[in-house]
Amino acid sequence: MIVKKYTGKDETEAVMKAKDDLGSNAVVLNVRTMKQRGLAKVFKKDFVEITAALEEKDFAQNVNNNKPTFSRVSSEAIKKQQSQINLLADDSVNPHAPKQSEIIEKKLDSLHDMLRNQMVREEETDKKEDIKPAVKPENNANFKSLKLIYNKLLENEVSEKNANAIINDIENSMKKESNLDSILASVYQKIILKFGEPEAIEDDERRKIVFFIGPTGVGKTTTIAKLASDFKLTRSKSVAMITADTYRIAAVEQLNTYASILDVPVNVIYSPSEIVESIEELSDYQMIFVDTAGRSHKNTEQRDEIIEMISNVRNSGIDADIIIFLVMSVTTKYRDMVNICDAYKSLNDYRLLFTKLDETDSLGNILNIKLYTGAPISYTTCGQNVPDDIESVDVQKLAKSLLGGE
Repeated sequence: MIVKKYTGKDETEAVMKAKDDLGSNAVVLNVRTMKQRGLAKVFKKDFVEITAALEEKDFAQNVNNNKPTFSRVSSEAIKKQQSQINLLADDSVNPHAPKQSEIIEKKLDSLHDMLRNQMVREEETDKKEDIKPAVKPENNANFKSLKLIYNKLLENEVSEKNANAIINDIENSMKKESNLDSILASVYQKIILKFGEPEAIEDDERRKIVFFIGPTGVGKTTTIAKLASDFKLTRSKSVAMITADTYRIAAVEQLNTYASILDVPVNVIYSPSEIVESIEELSDYQMIFVDTAGRSHKNTEQRDEIIEMISNVRNSGIDADIIIFLVMSVTTKYRDMVNICDAYKSLNDYRLLFTKLDETDSLGNILNIKLYTGAPISYTTCGQNVPDDIESVDVQKLAKSLLGGE
């Protein structure tokens, strides 16, 4: 399946662009209204973004109508070594195929070209004989492609269990012999579906109390500053902060510094019993961000204090949406992440927020923890800059990264 995004001033215009590019058989998967932010909303109008898809068989038909996906591979050596991969277009189908560099821009960035070249290298020096993918080589024309993608997922620290599940799903749904492009597109779409739709903080009129929980040192306070800045400066919401982090040296001072810059109030509480009174003091504010102390998942007493604090707010009758973010660094070991999630499983409805993406090239644990907990993903952060280094999870970019793309 080929998946692309298109924008237009309205849904009709975006759909027309998709039909012009992919053909009349294109299917619209998702429609979103994209609102301009900051100064841009003064000069630019909101627009519509759609996600459209096209089945491989329809895509191949478009190729025969002078809409090629790949140009002929120029290297005879690569052609010989990759004879088992059926390119959708060559000179016999379309002698006027554009240059390969122009075509790859229409693909999943450079994933196909990178994986194909890596397949050549792995045929020459098989460096991963110790990895045994779920797919069996016997009588399987897709084995080389599937094994290559499987190994790429493992390199990016997707667990063997999850990588096997993805490959098994794709293998069972593929034709007996498929080209690398169709296999790659299917895996890409499967990963996107497994991530699900991200759940950021809803931008509506409901009052919100937002808790940030998780281990020490993962960047909860800085993340609060980034989101508070966005909601106050960009979305014109009234914002306040509460901190229960009175254990970490200079924690209150750090939040006070951010609050002073943003000109928002900060309340400090010292026990779970004080949270409701503190929220009631801030009843005029639309957004209240609550910073909790970093707790070791092994310290059950301290963890229970946080759970008690959230429970007190839920039982108080306060008319507000209560949102909980479990904040974890993506550099944390998978086993430790699992233990952290288990420690807070009684909360049931937290959202996952991952920090420090700039400190690692392996993002497989985001998918691993999403599948382990079933909790929705929300935001990722990639640096210390406030408010810039945070974004709602881009699942398409994340899926490309797990497959080795940029």
